[in-house]
Amino acid sequence: KEPAVTVVETLKDITLCEGEDAVFECRLSRETTQDAQWFLGDVPLQSNEMNEIRVQGTRHTLVLRKVTLEDCGPISFKVGQNTSAA
Repeated sequence: KEPAVTVVETLKDITLCEGEDAVFECRLSRETTQDAQWFLGDVPLQSNEMNEIRVQGTRHTLVLRKVTLEDCGPISFKVGQNTSAA
């Protein structure tokens, strides 16, 4: 059984103008095979033409492309029992 993962670098609140890309980064205590999930409000996000989800070692990155006013809201990142929000 792998040891618990913790969030060591939390998400930061950002403000931008419509049409810009929003970039959120979170860093974990170690690499994990556990499922990590990004949310906008209560909606789970998937990698597609509007959202890019990247994992590089312990760093998890979410890019929301060309944001609109509808994209305004809480972003959260969940892995295991840990959550970080912005």
